[in-house]
Amino acid sequence: MTERMAKLDRLLALMHALSETTEGLTLDEMAERLGVNRRTAERMRDIIARHFDLDEVADDRRKRFLIRDSLRRVYTRPTPAEVVALQAEVDGRRLAGQTPRAEQLATLLAKVKGAFDDREKRRIDPDLDALARLQRTMVTAGPVANVAPETMTVVQSAILAGCCVEFHYWTDERPEPKWRRIIPYGLVHGALAYMIGKMPGRDDLPVYYRLDRMIDVHVSEKLGCAPDDWDIDAWLTESFGVWRDGKQDVVLRVAPAAASRAKGWRFHRSQVIEQLDDGGLRIRFATGGMRELAEHLFTWGGELFIEEPDVLVAVMRERLAAAMTIVPSERTTESDAELLDG
Repeated sequence: MTERMAKLDRLLALMHALSETTEGLTLDEMAERLGVNRRTAERMRDIIARHFDLDEVADDRRKRFLIRDSLRRVYTRPTPAEVVALQAEVDGRRLAGQTPRAEQLATLLAKVKGAFDDREKRRIDPDLDALARLQRTMVTAGPVANVAPETMTVVQSAILAGCCVEFHYWTDERPEPKWRRIIPYGLVHGALAYMIGKMPGRDDLPVYYRLDRMIDVHVSEKLGCAPDDWDIDAWLTESFGVWRDGKQDVVLRVAPAAASRAKGWRFHRSQVIEQLDDGGLRIRFATGGMRELAEHLFTWGGELFIEEPDVLVAVMRERLAAAMTIVPSERTTESDAELLDG
């Protein structure tokens, strides 16, 4: 065994000895057990103390050291940073109105905190308070929808049971709720929460159902589950957002001045980036949802150009015209008119 391996072997042996003792070991006992001098034992103890909760016990003017928890507990115990990250997610989702998701995460947070014993709580409470006070999940502008907590629970129960979900559903175009029986294909969480599903016995493609528009939701007695080869990630990739119109081959050209920004940006999961001779970029991907894509591209005005498809160009012109209605007519400039005329 090399000297380096021998040092590691002694360190591991001391770690196990400190976790197995009930009374603790003094530095002299550590040195004797490992066959090293007291100074070496002290350095090894300091290394272990950086990674484990090493307790110090006073014994007749001597100090004894031990690791109280099992070694496995040391590696599975959450850190203050991890607990606070979960707390920030709970608070952020509550502020965003995503109550069902927030409540599920809050229950998980309570279980994590409940697993700490009194000694652990005393140890991490100061760090938790300091980190929690200065960390937040940003809540941006967007839709606010109130979803009944039991709605998500029912959908998840139906998925696990392999059954359909029955509910009444309303839309902006049809405010009067209409009964539906749907095979659940999955749940998608975001600013709004959706169930993906399709009617049984039909060849239609799956569609989105907003959870906040589902009323009187319950698990159906009729069996129904997603096919074994259903890939929710592949299905989500087929559209830029929620709108699912025809899939298009999109080609965007980024100006050289904005190339560095675009390299750190994700336009689509399947995007391919090509470096151009002038320092700019060409970005290609295939997706549906031209309206949502056009509205997203507003943030790239003057830095990005739509090369293909023509339908995206047409949708962008339409959205530009709609956006101009926000501006008072007397402020419309000549350049604005030229932009709308194309």
